[in-house]
Amino acid sequence: MLQKLEQLKALFAQMERALIAYSGGVDSTLVAKIATDVLGDRAIAVTAVSPSLLPEELEDAQVQAAQIGIVHKIIQTHEMDNPNYTANPVNRCYFCKSELHDTLKPLAKEWGYPYIVDGVNADDLRDYRPGIQAAKERGVRSPLAEIGVTKAEVRQLSQQLGLSWWDKPAQPCLSSRFPYGEEITVSKLQRVGRAEIYLRKLGWQNLRVRSEGDTARIELMPDLIKDFVAQTDLVALTAAFQSYGFVYVTLDLEGYRSGKLNQVLSAPMASR
Repeated sequence: MLQKLEQLKALFAQMERALIAYSGGVDSTLVAKIATDVLGDRAIAVTAVSPSLLPEELEDAQVQAAQIGIVHKIIQTHEMDNPNYTANPVNRCYFCKSELHDTLKPLAKEWGYPYIVDGVNADDLRDYRPGIQAAKERGVRSPLAEIGVTKAEVRQLSQQLGLSWWDKPAQPCLSSRFPYGEEITVSKLQRVGRAEIYLRKLGWQNLRVRSEGDTARIELMPDLIKDFVAQTDLVALTAAFQSYGFVYVTLDLEGYRSGKLNQVLSAPMASR
């Protein structure tokens, strides 16, 4: 583990100046931390804001950046203006990352940062992540993946470096809550975001609210489902979700599993 940390530090030392595509998740935050330790004020973190980002995720990113001590800038991206994105095809993430890096690249050049890096880790390369291809096409580097750092190792390194959010649950963009082929709109993203914030305020953290038509499907860790049913005012929850725009509210009895919506992909597609 220490060897990989030293390799990451050496990688950044070779870059001299780096812009980190910074979501506030545990992966990009570790990258931002190491970059700052090595480069100091020659590293900068940039967070892209759009309707697919939960407001609480932006707040977390700001707090974490301040604790790390890295310069943090916020930009706007406009993937919702692209019908290839809002149509929600299986390669939706390609168009999202294309928009992100087509926005970041000229800024990095203007600000004098020859390298843009992201938080893609070694495990991500084994999943269906079309956004990775968009980043590669634009010359973005992925230090964690290059060194072979897995998600588990990201958390271990984060804990070793004293980052209090080392065990923060993964939080992909809100568009990942919709089945492929269902059109994504700002209002749909907002109702999913409000629903997830509602549940987190009740104390449930590692979860998803999947949206399918007028139905909200709540996913929790399997071992928490019984407690959720016993402890939650389901009438109040249903009323809240309906006020956000859902008609039906359901609970997924299989429980939460990252990337669950990808199970509908064919084997050849999922392996791409």
